[in-house]
Amino acid sequence: MAYVVNKDGSPLMPCTSVIARLLLKQGKAKCIRKVPFTIKLSYQTTNYAQDITLGVDTGSGTIGSSVIKDNGDVIYMSQIEIRNDISDKLKQRSKYRRNRRNRKTRYRKVRGLNRKKSIKKDRFSPTMTSKIKSHVKEIKFVKTILPISKVILETATFDPHALKNPAVLNNKWLYQKGINYGFANTKAYVLDRDNHTCQHCKGKSKDSKLEVHHIVFRRNGGSDESSNLITLCKTHHDHLHSGNITLKGGKTKGHLKHATQMNSIRVQLLSLLPSAEETFGFVTKEHRQLLNLPKEHHMDAVVIASQGNAVNFKTNVILFKRCICDGDYQQSKGVRSEQRIPTGKIQGFRKFDKVKYLGSEYFIKGRMSTGYAILMDSKGIKVTLKPIPKFSKMERIQARKSWIIS
Repeated sequence: MAYVVNKDGSPLMPCTSVIARLLLKQGKAKCIRKVPFTIKLSYQTTNYAQDITLGVDTGSGTIGSSVIKDNGDVIYMSQIEIRNDISDKLKQRSKYRRNRRNRKTRYRKVRGLNRKKSIKKDRFSPTMTSKIKSHVKEIKFVKTILPISKVILETATFDPHALKNPAVLNNKWLYQKGINYGFANTKAYVLDRDNHTCQHCKGKSKDSKLEVHHIVFRRNGGSDESSNLITLCKTHHDHLHSGNITLKGGKTKGHLKHATQMNSIRVQLLSLLPSAEETFGFVTKEHRQLLNLPKEHHMDAVVIASQGNAVNFKTNVILFKRCICDGDYQQSKGVRSEQRIPTGKIQGFRKFDKVKYLGSEYFIKGRMSTGYAILMDSKGIKVTLKPIPKFSKMERIQARKSWIIS
């Protein structure tokens, strides 16, 4: 299957590979994109189009999208892995900056909040901005190759308090009072829960000094919730930290950031796409089970677009996309930033460029000024090749973009 664009750039209905090959051979069209394969007509034609629906399975980690014609033909499928590394990179950059200031500019006057972004009102974090834009970018991309008439979004609303403490679903008063209601803090609640008694020796040590201990240490990701806290006397608390005794159980930190992010993503997408329809996960699940389709993000998108009707796969191509950064912003590396990192081209190649090497397609993961490169697949996994690939034996077939497509 080939996607078709009119001479003025407006999208048309896709055609078969045979028709596309004839148009290219006769000079009536030219290839403008290899993945997905898209041709542009050299003459203006009518913009007749059937009713086709774009279904989007929104997410904070992976997005699924699919396009279905009104007769149930599936003509587009994709799965996008969006970025979750921005926060860690910003924290690392902050460490580097603070280290440099302590070493070289410690006497400089503090300027405080001098960054426009940090004091901007109604501001989203860089991670949230990236995730929202990733959804919008995929929808806009599909609209450039197919004449979409309707968009359906699968959204979800989460209750972080209920996810953390399911008991609130049966006892609504816990929303107002909470588990620690009536206590000064969590420590006081744990002491009262354990009857002010060491839970290891049950008071046999006669040590009156009690301490609250993290069963799973905080350095190992232990939670500060009461389920990971236990009352111990000082004697056995010291023995535990010296390794003489051990405890079982405990709880690591629970991460509800994805649920919180999805609440915001839902609101923003519905405001940015006011004409889009909304559906929910439980509806998709029922329809997917009726159609007997596997649980995949792109398959969920197929079910969302079909609204539970039977489908016919006219394409077996699934586009896997991975969002990456627009450019290389790190200028140097090393503890003292003594090594400069070239961010421009090296012998005509940049990081994340798509290249052809020994008949296979790869992406550049790293470069060497001596003329060698480290290659990876679309998932970012390093490909071990011997000898190390040379630039002179590569062909650059696509410049880096803000996502990797395979």
